[in-house]
Amino acid sequence: MNIRIDNIGKLVFIAGLLIALIGIVLMLSGRIPWIGRLPGDIMIKKKNFTFYFPLATSILVSIVLSLILLFFSKR
Repeated sequence: MNIRIDNIGKLVFIAGLLIALIGIVLMLSGRIPWIGRLPGDIMIKKKNFTFYFPLATSILVSIVLSLILLFFSKR
Protein backbone atom coordinates (compact mmCIF):
# COMPACT_ATOMS: atom_id res chain seq x y z
CA MET A 1 0.00 0.00 0.00
CA ASN A 2 1.61 3.20 -1.16
CA ILE A 3 0.44 6.25 0.82
CA ARG A 4 1.74 9.57 -0.39
CA ILE A 5 1.93 12.74 1.68
CA ASP A 6 -0.30 14.51 -0.87
CA ASN A 7 -3.11 12.06 -0.20
CA ILE A 8 -2.79 12.48 3.56
CA GLY A 9 -2.90 16.27 3.18
CA LYS A 10 -6.09 16.08 1.14
CA LEU A 11 -7.64 13.73 3.66
CA VAL A 12 -6.81 16.02 6.59
CA PHE A 13 -8.16 19.03 4.68
CA ILE A 14 -11.45 17.28 3.88
CA ALA A 15 -11.76 16.04 7.47
CA GLY A 16 -11.27 19.60 8.71
CA LEU A 17 -13.96 20.92 6.40
CA LEU A 18 -16.31 18.16 7.52
CA ILE A 19 -15.70 18.95 11.20
CA ALA A 20 -16.30 22.65 10.54
CA LEU A 21 -19.54 21.84 8.70
CA ILE A 22 -20.72 19.66 11.57
CA GLY A 23 -19.91 22.48 14.01
CA ILE A 24 -21.94 24.98 11.97
CA VAL A 25 -24.89 22.59 11.82
CA LEU A 26 -24.73 22.06 15.59
CA MET A 27 -24.63 25.82 16.22
CA LEU A 28 -27.62 26.44 13.96
CA SER A 29 -29.64 23.39 15.02
CA GLY A 30 -31.45 25.33 17.73
CA ARG A 31 -32.57 27.88 15.16
CA ILE A 32 -33.98 25.36 12.69
CA PRO A 33 -37.45 24.61 14.07
CA TRP A 34 -38.00 21.16 12.54
CA ILE A 35 -34.66 19.62 13.58
CA GLY A 36 -35.40 17.19 16.41
CA ARG A 37 -39.16 17.55 16.11
CA LEU A 38 -39.94 15.29 13.20
CA PRO A 39 -42.93 12.91 13.44
CA GLY A 40 -40.73 9.83 14.01
CA ASP A 41 -38.76 11.28 16.92
CA ILE A 42 -39.49 9.56 20.22
CA MET A 43 -40.04 11.62 23.39
CA ILE A 44 -41.24 10.21 26.70
CA LYS A 45 -41.88 12.61 29.59
CA LYS A 46 -42.51 11.45 33.14
CA LYS A 47 -42.41 13.39 36.40
CA ASN A 48 -38.65 13.53 36.92
CA PHE A 49 -37.54 11.81 33.74
CA THR A 50 -37.38 12.75 30.07
CA PHE A 51 -36.25 10.34 27.37
CA TYR A 52 -35.63 11.71 23.89
CA PHE A 53 -34.49 9.69 20.90
CA PRO A 54 -34.42 11.56 17.56
CA LEU A 55 -35.01 8.52 15.34
CA ALA A 56 -36.44 10.29 12.27
CA THR A 57 -33.89 13.11 12.53
CA SER A 58 -31.06 10.57 12.71
CA ILE A 59 -32.35 8.76 9.62
CA LEU A 60 -32.71 12.04 7.72
CA VAL A 61 -29.17 13.15 8.63
CA SER A 62 -27.83 9.73 7.65
CA ILE A 63 -29.50 9.89 4.23
CA VAL A 64 -28.24 13.42 3.58
CA LEU A 65 -24.67 12.55 4.61
CA SER A 66 -24.77 9.37 2.51
CA LEU A 67 -25.86 11.34 -0.55
CA ILE A 68 -23.14 13.95 0.00
CA LEU A 69 -20.45 11.29 0.40
CA LEU A 70 -21.76 9.41 -2.63
CA PHE A 71 -21.57 12.61 -4.68
CA PHE A 72 -17.98 13.31 -3.62
CA SER A 73 -16.87 9.69 -4.10
CA LYS A 74 -17.99 9.77 -7.76
CA ARG A 75 -15.58 12.63 -8.50
